Amino acid sequence: MNGQPLNSFLRVLTCALVLVSTTSFAQSTDPGVTKIKDMIIYHNEQFYSSFPSVVKRPDGELIVAFRRAPDRRVFGEKSSNHTDTNSYLVLVRSEDNGESWTKNPELIFANPFGGSQDPCMIQLQDGSIVCSSYGWARVKDGVKETFTEGLRHDNFVFMGGYLVRSEDGGHTWSDMIIPPPVPASITKDVFGNPAPAYNRGAMIQGKDGRLFWAVAAQTRLSPRLTSTYLMISDDGGLTWEYSCPIATDEKASFNETSLYFTPSGDLVAFMRTADFGDHTVIARSKDGGKSFEPWEDSGFQGHPHFALPLPDGRVFLVYGYRHKPFGIRARILNTECTDYKTAKEIVLRDDGVNSDLGYPWATLTADGNILATYYIHDSKGYRHIAGTLLSIDKK
Repeated sequence: MNGQPLNSFLRVLTCALVLVSTTSFAQSTDPGVTKIKDMIIYHNEQFYSSFPSVVKRPDGELIVAFRRAPDRRVFGEKSSNHTDTNSYLVLVRSEDNGESWTKNPELIFANPFGGSQDPCMIQLQDGSIVCSSYGWARVKDGVKETFTEGLRHDNFVFMGGYLVRSEDGGHTWSDMIIPPPVPASITKDVFGNPAPAYNRGAMIQGKDGRLFWAVAAQTRLSPRLTSTYLMISDDGGLTWEYSCPIATDEKASFNETSLYFTPSGDLVAFMRTADFGDHTVIARSKDGGKSFEPWEDSGFQGHPHFALPLPDGRVFLVYGYRHKPFGIRARILNTECTDYKTAKEIVLRDDGVNSDLGYPWATLTADGNILATYYIHDSKGYRHIAGTLLSIDKK
């Protein structure tokens, strides 16, 4: 065997060993679930696709919404960013439990003043879908410096949050619904008004039909400090009322919060942190969202989160992992979400090239499996929407 065939053979063998090792590690998902496979939901090298959410319709159809913007490398630029004037909210569908997906995304919303981020969907008890987002408006050099009371990122100024609704399974969507600002917020939007409430994370609907939304707000701009607060809607997201703080601190920031109701009625908030070692933080309300107990350090890293109830009452908590090895992780919590410090960590993916990935969202498929969606990159660095399918182990 001469040198070239031997080198080729060794490369193939090495790749095979890496694949076996990665697959074995990723499928070590005891207790409670077994990994079936990873899948690509949407991939197009001309676009930077990220920040998905997923819902299952009453007929079993799956809808995945995500943020799509041009991959700026197609224009000769060096890289893409999380802010883009052409960042739109779109969706794709699957009618076969995630085995195949529509190729051409449907438009949810294109903000007339700038780019939109993170479409966060919830399907309500009446079948309607509420989707929250927030936006950034691009301004020129020399102008951005005048926005001293607004959030800025490169040449973009924050526009605050908004929501849209669909009554027909995501085929058509309402105009923007602008929520009120959080009283504690000191941030103004690009128009000079108090910034409307915003968040990346899952809302939750209570048994009484009320919609609960954890939102973030800046209480200090330099250095930036962010806290979380609860908003409640009595009319399916059309109007909102401020309720109470969820978590505040003098040093640590909290944001990107997902909510979950336990069987006993506790409202649990799973929060991303800043200046706190990327530890997940958890806060709990025992009075229906009138107040929250002091926040607690979960003891593990990862963000942001989504909590999915399983058929047996346990909770599948999935989150991004932006530390080596980069990927997607999860834990299965008890019904009341009290064992987060001791629940075993499950590795869904550990093959990320860098930390720009994650933001998972999960649902049960019509045939009883778990579909966790997220964004990740291929070997060329193109961000796309992917998923991991897991079966639920029988006890």
